[in-house]
Amino acid sequence: MKHKRYILLVGATLLLSVGCTRLQDAEAVKPPETRVQQNSTMEAAKIEEQLSFTVSVLPYEIIEKIDGVSWKIGSPVALEQLAYVKVLYWGFDGETHEGELVVHGAVAEEILEIFEILYESKFPIDKIRLIDEYGGNDDLSMEDNNTSAFNFREVADRKGVLSKHSYGIAIDINPIQNPYITGGKISPAAGKNYIDRTVVQKGMIVKGDVCYKAFKDRGWTWGGEWKSLKDYQHFQKSIPLQ
Repeated sequence: MKHKRYILLVGATLLLSVGCTRLQDAEAVKPPETRVQQNSTMEAAKIEEQLSFTVSVLPYEIIEKIDGVSWKIGSPVALEQLAYVKVLYWGFDGETHEGELVVHGAVAEEILEIFEILYESKFPIDKIRLIDEYGGNDDLSMEDNNTSAFNFREVADRKGVLSKHSYGIAIDINPIQNPYITGGKISPAAGKNYIDRTVVQKGMIVKGDVCYKAFKDRGWTWGGEWKSLKDYQHFQKSIPLQ
């Protein structure tokens, strides 16, 4: 999917280049509204060409950003085991945006594939930012409806037990629309409007939908299927850990 999209973009660029002279010759006779539409289309193509789905080792500037925040001394994974993933996603505003995630290198390609599927299916995601933008504070990230992955932290309400996020093998998507529910606790608080999972609203994850299937088809576990509590935002993957 990814490679096919890139080929189409390259082909579109070549066609624009070959037709440049003809477009200039015809510009004078086109009505203003046609030129505006043409310019908007060309600009949109240029923007999407500059954005992409990529996986890499952690760039120096990302290491600088996460060191001492989401990654700290004592983390169960080394910086060299983590990967930096850039993805495109459809925002709640109906526009294309670029997001970034830090995940374990062993699941990086899968995450890339999953987010390609979500993008092509136009599954809406509010935002995808590194949790370091929130000082590594999971509560603040959830309250801002941020989708995030790696973060060296404990499981909520289980002191001393490391979350799967600490290994970069878990991701939380649209926390407000997909809240964490245990007993009478709902996190984030705004998630109270999405407790009824039979009324499907924008950004919600439900069993059998494109988001659910993209993860489950690759062996990920969904917190929305847990018995003791519900963590509708949460997916995690079991991998051999050293």
